[in-house]
Amino acid sequence: MTPQEFEMLYREQIRDILNRLQSAVAASSQLEHTITDIGEAVQVLSRDVERFLAEQQSGPGGGSLS
Repeated sequence: MTPQEFEMLYREQIRDILNRLQSAVAASSQLEHTITDIGEAVQVLSRDVERFLAEQQSGPGGGSLS
């Protein structure tokens, strides 16, 4: 292998590694956004359930859920 061939191979591999790294960073960012959205949805659902249960307990019939 000549020095030129080695340099070309090295550059191709570096380019491939950097492209893969960039894709991984983008996927990580998207995953972080999705996890944040899911966390917010869980908080909203939890708040709604707490409110519903409080209304059920204070409404007619006392603590009956049915």
